[in-house]
Amino acid sequence: MILSANALIEAANAVVPRISPEDARRLIVERDALLLDVRGPDEVAQSGRLEGAINIPFGETPHRADPASPHQLSDFRKDRPVILYCASGRRSALDGHALKQLGYDEVYNLGGFLDSTYAGWAVEA
Repeated sequence: MILSANALIEAANAVVPRISPEDARRLIVERDALLLDVRGPDEVAQSGRLEGAINIPFGETPHRADPASPHQLSDFRKDRPVILYCASGRRSALDGHALKQLGYDEVYNLGGFLDSTYAGWAVEA
């Protein structure tokens, strides 16, 4: 069966819960959660990224998170919560779903970049 993009996003949203900026900050402080910006380099260059985030463009996350990949980053650990965001929450849901399929249990979608900045999250270059 072929799914539409919206159906894929709905399926991702069903397994990757949304998290508020306040809850995300708490997880970062209390549990050393990884904050992941999955926007493209041009978007990050234009607006910066949330303070403490690392940028891995959408679609590259599975390669960087897979322990079997030669491109895996040591920042990814299956005992560490992962919080993703993008511009609207759609790409972060999809990449979050990929992380769940790789065996990451605690994966959250922070949603859109601007939502967090409006909630007072600092931005860095």
